This record gives sequence, C-alpha cells and structure tokens, in this order.
Amino acid sequence: MQVSVESTGNLERRVILSLPAGDVEAQIGSRLREIAHSVRIKGFRPGKVPTKVVEQRYGGQVRAEILDGLLRQGLDQAVRENELRVAGLPQVSPGEDAAEGELKYVAAVELVPDFGELDMSKLEVVRHASEVADGDIERMLENLRQQRGNWVKVERAAKAGDLVNVETASIIDGVRMPAEGVEKTSTVLGSASMYPEVEAALAGMQPGEEKTLDVTLPADWHAAQFAGKTITSTFRLADVFEQSLPEIDAAFIRSFGVKSGELEQFKADIRSNLERELKGALMNRLRREVSEQLVAAYKDVELPPRLVESEANALHANAADQARRQGQQLTATAEAFQDAARKRVLVALLVGEVARRNDLRLESERLNETMRLIASTYEQPQQVIDLYRNDPQLMQGLQNRVMEEQVIDWIAERAQHTEQALSFQDALNP
Repeated sequence: MQVSVESTGNLERRVILSLPAGDVEAQIGSRLREIAHSVRIKGFRPGKVPTKVVEQRYGGQVRAEILDGLLRQGLDQAVRENELRVAGLPQVSPGEDAAEGELKYVAAVELVPDFGELDMSKLEVVRHASEVADGDIERMLENLRQQRGNWVKVERAAKAGDLVNVETASIIDGVRMPAEGVEKTSTVLGSASMYPEVEAALAGMQPGEEKTLDVTLPADWHAAQFAGKTITSTFRLADVFEQSLPEIDAAFIRSFGVKSGELEQFKADIRSNLERELKGALMNRLRREVSEQLVAAYKDVELPPRLVESEANALHANAADQARRQGQQLTATAEAFQDAARKRVLVALLVGEVARRNDLRLESERLNETMRLIASTYEQPQQVIDLYRNDPQLMQGLQNRVMEEQVIDWIAERAQHTEQALSFQDALNP
C-alpha cells in the first residue's frame, strides 16, 4: 500500500491511499474460502458449500471488512509517520484517478490545533459548595407523600394546590376555538402550567361557575398566526379535587424498597440519593465554570471547520427532536448553532490536550464509583452494572464522561478559584 499526505489547510490534510487491486481480491478470496469451510447453509453439507453461493451471501460484507481494515492500517501509518494529531473521524471517499489494477481512496483528515502554552493557573474559577440539610430531606419526604397522594372530589371553591378540570372556549380574530364544544384540560392551581391571570381567575370559583377574560398570547407562541394577539376565553370550572396525602408509616416506607419500614433508614436512603444528585449538580456547575474560562482564554484559536459543522448539525438535530416531542417545529437552521458548536468543540479539544500533555489516565476507581452511583438509582443495580460492562458503546460513553470530569477537576485544582456556598435547592437550579 502506498500512502501520501498533502496539506490542504492549516488544520486539514489529504491522505491518499493506493492499494493493488489484486492484493485486495486475494485477501477477500482467502476470507471467503475460510467461511466456506465452516459456514452452514441449508441444502448443503458442512464444508461443501459452493464458492459461488458463499460469495453471493457474504461477498459484500467481506469486501467491506477487508477494505475497512486496510484503509485503517493505511491511515494509522500516515498518522504515525507524519506525527498527525487527528481531530474527529476522517472522511474517506474513492479516488478519481486510480491506475489500472489499483484501488485509490482519499481521506480528508482534520487536526488538533496548536494551543500553545496551557497554563491553567491563569484561569479564575468559582467553585460552588453545598450540602444536604435536614430540611432538604423533610422537603423530599413531603414530595414523596404528594406523589403517592389521592385526589378527592370536593364541592367548594377552588384554591391553590387543588386539581381542577376546566372547560374552555375562546374567540380570536372573531373565530371561535374550538368551532364546536369546548376544550377540556386539567391543572393544579399554583403549578404555573396555565397563564397567571387564568389561574388567578380560577382560584375562588365554585364548581359549575363560568368566567370570561382576555388573555394576550406571548410573542413566541407556537402558533405563529396568533402570536402576540389577545384572545377572549370563557372558562367553566367543571370539578375541584383536593389532595389526600398518606401517612409516613411503615407501609408507606416499605413501598419505596426500605424493607425495615423504619423512618430513620428511609431518611438515610433519601440523604444518600440527594447527595448523589448534589454531587452531579456541583460537577455540572464546575464543568460550566471551567468551560467558560477555557473558551474565554482560547477563543481565538482556529478550529477544525468540519468538526465544528458536524457538532452544529448534531445540536440542531437534538433541538429539532426536542421541539417535535413538545409538539412544536424548530425554525432555526444549523447555522444558528455554530457558536455553541464552536465552544463545545474548543472545550473538548482542550480537555483532550490537557490530558495528553499531563499524561492523565482514566482512574478505574472513579469509573467504578460512577457506574455504581448510576446503577444505584435502579431497582436491580447489578443488572445495570452488567449492562455497562457488556456493552462497549455504553462503557465508552461512560469512560469519556468520567475522563472529562477527571480533567475538569484537575484544571479547577490548578486554577485561581474562589469558594461560593449554595443551598441544596440553589445548587440544583441550573
């Protein structure tokens, strides 16, 4: 195999791979003969499957595997010999001017930029600290009671905390919506799931009572033709329900998997869960702090254009998917995500460069601890751990996450930092 490298930009290289077609065909034929000796195909005895049949069934797959392996070898050779530090995945395509008896491929490769000096002591980072207080545990206990509560129908005026069934008919631009009948919806007063003026109007209403009021829709309303317009709505309060909460007794506690049914053990488990959640929240805050500092310090570094474009497309696709799940349609193009994509790529490359220059290695103890923490949120933790250990893709994602957190911690320890205390609730609020 012949390998050559051409420069096509500051961070772009063109790797040309030339392979003798005869050698490739020989490897493919050898692999197909190996398969023919062991493959079982209905209608043929083992080891007696005709080569033509094996080629028809497995030829395409074998050819792809052989070519992929050879191209990987060639790219690895080019990277080693030219001391290239590759960013992202190469784009491989067939070459146009292959000679007779030759297979030619071209790989477009992007490189990690030269960041120059990486002095983390110049960064200024705010490190947030927090802890789980007794009040946080009591608040969680109350939340759990509400989750297990029952709604009981009452015949009285609605008030905050009540679940109400509401029937609505609206008029906008002279058009009734819906054209016939009413729209039915339910909400808990005080949950802010409806406009404040609507919730305020519903509070104090008796079942069967009606009210009419004008509501101005926001400028970013999902139905663009109605955005910013005033709608006249008539609300009828159909039903009122108040919540009946269970007692925190042994049966209630056992329903959450605490076999002893003891309150102190239940509180200890809640504290453990909240501390795990807090640890993740504080790491997310630290990641944002360090990322912002890295972006500010290295904002002028040139980045691989295709890698940034790929990240922008991924962000756009995620946003579009999220909008669809919410019943909306994303109007922004991938171009709108370029700035966010550039920042993400910059931070990712810097984290990798810091790890490389300082010979940082993934700590197995930290990896196992993170895996155990993730697994502890499920009813059968060992099954989750086994799932990670048996799924290379899942494990690779976890390793990348833990390694990133490791490097973020390493950077933060060497940066100039100030401590800022937060309550548990504030720490969890992004």
